[in-house]
Amino acid sequence: MKTTLNLNDSLLSQAKALAAQQRTSLTRLIEEGLQLRLRSTPAPTKAVRLPVFRGKGGLVDGISGLSNKEMLDAADRDA
Repeated sequence: MKTTLNLNDSLLSQAKALAAQQRTSLTRLIEEGLQLRLRSTPAPTKAVRLPVFRGKGGLVDGISGLSNKEMLDAADRDA
C-alpha cells in the first residue's frame, strides 16, 4: 500500500543513511521501526470489576461514614 508521510528533514536524512548502510530500503526500515513500536505497546486491558460487599452490617452505631476524623478516631480506639 502506498501512503504519504511528512517527516522531519533531519530524521529522513538519517533514515536514508541507515537504510543505505544496512543495504535495505527506506520502506523496509520504516516497516521494521513500526513493527518494533507496535510490539512494545501493551495491549489494552479490559476494565477490572472490583468486588462490592453486599452483606449485612455496617459501621458501629455512633460513627458517621462521612467523617474521616470520626472513623480514624474509632480505628485508634479499636487498636
